[in-house]
Amino acid sequence: MANKYRETAKPEIEEEIETVEEAVVAQSSKPSKPRKKGVVAKGLPSVFSGTFLSSDKSLKNLPFILFLGFMAVLYISYNYYADDHIRKENRLMKEIKEYRSEFISTKSDLMFASKQSEVAKAAESTGLKQPVVPPTKILVDSVQLYSSKK
Repeated sequence: MANKYRETAKPEIEEEIETVEEAVVAQSSKPSKPRKKGVVAKGLPSVFSGTFLSSDKSLKNLPFILFLGFMAVLYISYNYYADDHIRKENRLMKEIKEYRSEFISTKSDLMFASKQSEVAKAAESTGLKQPVVPPTKILVDSVQLYSSKK
């Protein structure tokens, strides 16, 4: 039974495809109208050739055109200025990192050199020796010290 339904559905689909193809052919056979030129398409050739400068409208708007040109120059110069400052900031950040690493390495060298064993090794070359006997504390009575001076 499933085959009966499939057989009847195929001709209907083929008929629909034929009608769609006919509609597409009918649309493509319509004569196309030439497109109208827009304002931009009309104005670009006059800008590139330079003839727009001789018209009265452009002379009337010349101060505004000069203002726009001046603003464009300012915008470009500000971008160069900002780029220079960004490069300078990056260079200074690299220098800070280098100085910080130099500080850390110098500090670790100083800490190593100031250890008691390293100081003792350095002092041996001058003839100083580390005492074997610990130091003794001398106790003095301040009352006797002051009374003997008088």
